[in-house]
Amino acid sequence: MPRLMKAVLRRLNLPLIRPYRLSYRTFEEFEPFLLELEDEDGNCGFADGHVSPGSSDETRDGAWAFLDRHLRAACGREPAEALEQVLEEFGQSKVAATTLATALEHLGRHPLLDVTEAATLPLLTPINQTDLSRIPAEIEEWLAQGFRTFKVKVGKDMVSDLARVAAIQTTVAGRATLRLDANRGFSRDEGIRFAAALDPTGIELFEQPCPAEDWEANGAVAAASTVPLMLDEPICALEDIERAGTIPGVGFCKLKLKRFGGLQRLREGLEAVRAHGMEPVLGDGLGSEIHNWMEACIARSVVRNAGEFNGFLKPRDRLFAEPMQFRDGAVHLPANFHPTLDSTQVERLTAERRDYVN
Repeated sequence: MPRLMKAVLRRLNLPLIRPYRLSYRTFEEFEPFLLELEDEDGNCGFADGHVSPGSSDETRDGAWAFLDRHLRAACGREPAEALEQVLEEFGQSKVAATTLATALEHLGRHPLLDVTEAATLPLLTPINQTDLSRIPAEIEEWLAQGFRTFKVKVGKDMVSDLARVAAIQTTVAGRATLRLDANRGFSRDEGIRFAAALDPTGIELFEQPCPAEDWEANGAVAAASTVPLMLDEPICALEDIERAGTIPGVGFCKLKLKRFGGLQRLREGLEAVRAHGMEPVLGDGLGSEIHNWMEACIARSVVRNAGEFNGFLKPRDRLFAEPMQFRDGAVHLPANFHPTLDSTQVERLTAERRDYVN
């Protein structure tokens, strides 16, 4: 196999169209790490990953250092050897390890990225308004754009969250499905009270009420909830999926490429969710066009519900020379879609760069 000869590691700054509010942080911009690779035959591959401060123990400085160390070692080696080495240390920095792993898989032309037939993949969109009087206008706007699944962020205040969910249910009036996401914002008792008080009408699932490491608390909320629970942050390996499948009331697992170690491992994880009696959900709302394209490619034959790989719609700028198509609430992948980076755009959006040459 041709050896890896060049690598470019970048930190991008992608300003958002509007603030993206989570229970633990409000984002004004995304700052993914973009990795470009080239082998001695001139083949190129790229991937990226966004470390979300507060989402896990992984830090941006730590992820950058992890990638720097592995890229120094990888240049001059065969891609398969570099892939094996980075996956051995996956637990040290999941997003960073996945960024390098997926870039190597792209360099090797992994078949999961080969779109042989055109595909249409519906997406969800977040409800951003917190002012109840402004919610109806936002909902009508999203419906007009073709969205039929809405994500509602909760987890800050149980009483106001319940009021907001009820207002959204009233306005939607059966025209769309809701997913509620607490982003680990509730305590055990708050989560139980919130989930037990929900009117299940039109609600598909309730996502990650309690901290990722507190499986007992999330299980208690699942037992009390009027709607199925979905686990998100704790799901990083096949063992996590197997454990989730044993918890009554957990009906969904959400997987994200950035914390699963690569394309092949993500595909195996999605299949394992269904094998353990749950339904898989896929996608990173903090992902760039690169990351979401890879997730969309994998979703084609596995996922049967609205994708959460919608992060690419949030920044003002795109990264592909031929941007990924979005219309009527869905991603549209044409047959034989093999995107390339818009080099001018990437350079303009680069906040930090490091080059590696064998």
